[in-house]
Amino acid sequence: MFALANKVAIVTGASSGIGRATAKLFAEEGAKIIVAARRPAELDALVAEIADADGVAVALAGDVRDEAYAKALVDAAVEKFGGLDIAFNNAGAVGLMGPIAELSLEGWRETLDTNLTSAFLGAKYQVPAMVERGGGSLIFTSTFVGHTIGMPGMTSYAASKAGLIGLTQVLAAEYGRKGVRVNALLPGGTDTPAATFKTPESRAFVEGLHALKRVAVPEEIARSALYLASDASSFTTGTALLADGGVSINRT
Repeated sequence: MFALANKVAIVTGASSGIGRATAKLFAEEGAKIIVAARRPAELDALVAEIADADGVAVALAGDVRDEAYAKALVDAAVEKFGGLDIAFNNAGAVGLMGPIAELSLEGWRETLDTNLTSAFLGAKYQVPAMVERGGGSLIFTSTFVGHTIGMPGMTSYAASKAGLIGLTQVLAAEYGRKGVRVNALLPGGTDTPAATFKTPESRAFVEGLHALKRVAVPEEIARSALYLASDASSFTTGTALLADGGVSINRT
């Protein structure tokens, strides 16, 4: 049910954290992977690790805010593996934090470009390739911030990630009849290099926000991405899937 044999997937933000764990898991389940991120050395190391586990992956480094890169990723999937079935648009950034009166327009635009415009550019080329294959699964990494919880100082992050849910819903409605499923994955606090908790005190605070009183490891979020990518979620589209450890409902 969760197998991805004969599937071709793009995973962005694959050099570390959730993206890296997801690329490895997709490859373990049989998918051929195009791994994408800005850092070529980290991508090459990931490809080697996947190959050592008898998986298949190809690295293509670039900036997800660049439309030519979005097209190149899909072209690579088609040219090297024959098409595209799955895209996990996971790359993103917290961006500048602080009260809205102190945020610059440049900082606002950079966060929206990284988190939201990049997803639009990815989908622009990924969806037609999936339609060509008779369907597929498109996944965006959003967040509970700005969806179920408002967190002070995270204006641009929340707006950009909430925008992904709107994008998810519209694309799901547009392309469902063509076999393309579109979903957003909303992780809770996750122990990644980009995590906002940098001290034991800040980590303890973030852990306490969750009903489970801990944060996730990337592999846990990767398993939720696998569900959305696989036939296990064959009747699931247009959703904002919370994998948040109960942070959205916790009040203790």
